[in-house]
Amino acid sequence: MAGKKAVAIPEWIAARLSDARSEMAKRDLPAYLLTRHMDTYYMTGFTGEDSAVIVTPRAVHLVSDCRFDEAIGSEVPWVKKHLRKALLQDEIANVCRRLKLERLAFQADDISVEMLAALRKLARPTKFVIAPPIVNRLRIAKDARELKTLGEAIKVAQDAFMATRRSIRVGQTEQELAARLEYEMRKRGSSGAAFGTIVAEGSNASHPHAHSGKRKVKPGSAILFDWGATVGFYRSDLTRCLFMGKIQPKIGRIYQIVLDAQLAAIDAIRPGARMCDVDDVARGLITKAGFGKQFGHGLGHGLGLDVHEPPSLSWRSKEKLEPGSVVTVEPGIYLPGVGGIRIEDDVLVTSTGHRVLSDLKKDLQSAVL
Repeated sequence: MAGKKAVAIPEWIAARLSDARSEMAKRDLPAYLLTRHMDTYYMTGFTGEDSAVIVTPRAVHLVSDCRFDEAIGSEVPWVKKHLRKALLQDEIANVCRRLKLERLAFQADDISVEMLAALRKLARPTKFVIAPPIVNRLRIAKDARELKTLGEAIKVAQDAFMATRRSIRVGQTEQELAARLEYEMRKRGSSGAAFGTIVAEGSNASHPHAHSGKRKVKPGSAILFDWGATVGFYRSDLTRCLFMGKIQPKIGRIYQIVLDAQLAAIDAIRPGARMCDVDDVARGLITKAGFGKQFGHGLGHGLGLDVHEPPSLSWRSKEKLEPGSVVTVEPGIYLPGVGGIRIEDDVLVTSTGHRVLSDLKKDLQSAVL
């Protein structure tokens, strides 16, 4: 009787596994453990949460539970399936013993202290060793498939914003506008907001991560929107400010300063550019204008399966930009009691420079309702 025919691994997953295994071989790592949802999805295409993946040179072992049995069969029939009946760490330990693993590597930011202590006890004699963040590094450069999905998430977010913009009326609350924006994203195919949608009116916008509340839109209001869509697990992240008619002179001035700083920083993005140097372009212009102390956060961050992921586009990082990475560029000025301005776009680092993936208008006149 013929044996069961092997199921082919999708090409895009096979490429990632090959890259990960190459890095494992360089470091003499016999097996690599992943427990973060987006890491397990990235390396396998399996959508279920509360699971773990162990990559070895010849196989991929997926530890999950009965809730995802059918999903495993349809999404990743090529993995070695291990369905747990107890805690996740119990079944990971069982797999370690079955495979007779001497060492199992993991990313330091993947596992809690509690789980690591339990694994070291349950999986003896397997030794758990902290390894370089192989998957974190692989996720920085996006492939064509990822960029296509990211582009869809950006389009959904932009179209939803334009629909919401057309509906804005005096008397609406921040919460109402946030709910409308999330509804419009869902309507266009988003599985949910990429993060907690921010709509901040007036002085509330002086908080970089403001909470949308019951403040109402008034004639002359300045309104900050920070939002993103999730499509196929990939997330977009955008910020725009709108004005209900008359623009306060001080707010109008800082808007132009922030816009000039953002455009200059985007222009500085290219392969090999240091993160801190790109940050300094925007920060230098804002500081020269007299608002350096009012721009306290980094210029931007990596974007993909997580809304905040490597690299860090800030003054703290001397790492260099790599082709294929997608970063946000979002300088801001925040004036307590007055308000705040932030402008944010999603930018791809190309082999020769950069490409701005988002294209909502952002000149001052286009921001007036």
